[in-house]
Amino acid sequence: MTWKAFLLRTESKATDQEKFVAYTRSWLRPASVEPAAEFTVWSTDEPQPISSVPAHVAAKSVALLDPEAADAYHHRLLRAYFTENRTISDWAVLCELAADVGLDRDEFLAFSAERERVLAEEVIAEHNEAVQQGITAVPTMVIDEVLPVQGAQEVDTIARWIERLLERRAGGT
Repeated sequence: MTWKAFLLRTESKATDQEKFVAYTRSWLRPASVEPAAEFTVWSTDEPQPISSVPAHVAAKSVALLDPEAADAYHHRLLRAYFTENRTISDWAVLCELAADVGLDRDEFLAFSAERERVLAEEVIAEHNEAVQQGITAVPTMVIDEVLPVQGAQEVDTIARWIERLLERRAGGT
């Protein structure tokens, strides 16, 4: 699996906290259809993230600094945001999450700061590529480099798409 950036908040901005909390109630739909999905309506005093760029830059930094920790960090980011309601645009939080997956906090921060501009450009390029390919939802999985499955889906739905692709491949169509 390859994770690519797709910006949920392309610009740094804060919206009304009450509106943001109401938005997070939409997370309950995927949680209701997929038991393994963990979502919590925003209920902490932590402010909402003002941009998704820092989290994407942090994930790319981890992938360069310690490729073995990249997947764990990505999952840690998702849990921090969707389950723990953490402000993942805050570098102090991003450093704490890096430490949670075994990285040295100071080394991670220095490494990220040194590469932040270049990695932010990569993030924006990946986002723009996705938009050009017609991707409009998060998550989107592209199966076999041809079939985009957009939005939160039940595992059974994804399995059916994969089965259909395999059947077509086996049938030569």
